[in-house]
Amino acid sequence: MGTAGTSTDATVGERRQLINVAYRLLGSLAEAEDAVQEAYARWYALPRSRREEIASPGAWLTTVTGRVCLDALGSARARRERYVGAWLPDPLPAHAERGHGHGADSADPADQMVLDESVTMAFLVVLESMTPAERVAFVLHDVFRYPFADIAGILRRTPAACKQLAASARRRVRVAPAPQTPAAVRADVVRQVKEAWQTKDIAALVDLLDPAAVMTADGGGTVGTVLRPIEGGARIAQYMAAIADKAPGLELLERSVNGLPGLVARRDGAVMTVAAFDVADGRVTRIWAVRNPEKLGPWVG
Repeated sequence: MGTAGTSTDATVGERRQLINVAYRLLGSLAEAEDAVQEAYARWYALPRSRREEIASPGAWLTTVTGRVCLDALGSARARRERYVGAWLPDPLPAHAERGHGHGADSADPADQMVLDESVTMAFLVVLESMTPAERVAFVLHDVFRYPFADIAGILRRTPAACKQLAASARRRVRVAPAPQTPAAVRADVVRQVKEAWQTKDIAALVDLLDPAAVMTADGGGTVGTVLRPIEGGARIAQYMAAIADKAPGLELLERSVNGLPGLVARRDGAVMTVAAFDVADGRVTRIWAVRNPEKLGPWVG
């Protein structure tokens, strides 16, 4: 055993990776931060002699973070059953689009995020359909390439059982179509949606929306929004036009949301909604609109 555990930098340097793991496991920046803080609290609660015996502080912290997230996922299911309306993962801005005061060395969890296909809203929503154990096995193995032997220590199961969990989770992901639309096409479609929304052009919106499109909104019970998904392009277009009517002065901005082109709606300078889109064959198939103020912190500023 080495003495890597004696270095403070060796553990502090792991925070970015741990935040990225925890966010993908939990879909919540606040819960991810709490999980990582708990892991560090347990690390520093160890006697110094015990920390010195740990050859890889990063592996130790990952194991503890994974277990904390596993417990959190179990309790989150019960909480989300009581959640008012639909629950959506926290939307993530691109680094350059975050609130003021966030620098490269910021401790804000949003500033630690690596944006890739594993944080798109579509991917995170699919993760919500998995059992907690499936989600941990799949995210750690397929996204972060941890070996099943290490994951077994987190889930307290055999490596073979963890491999089966990941395979089961993978089947759920295959059911959901992977994003194949080029970024430039996505951005163009989102730009057209913005323009049609601003002008309340229902016909143009209908043309831009897939006939079977679905819109899901998350208000958390604190702001007004639809409590159930709206199905059908025509119904969604009518709803979007109605929103524009009820909110004069609404400003729509093209922004990266979870790494893909999206829209941010502001009114009097305050962020009201962050919308993520899924696009296929030149049309919007899914809209996820996050309005819960507790989830919009990284967008304020």
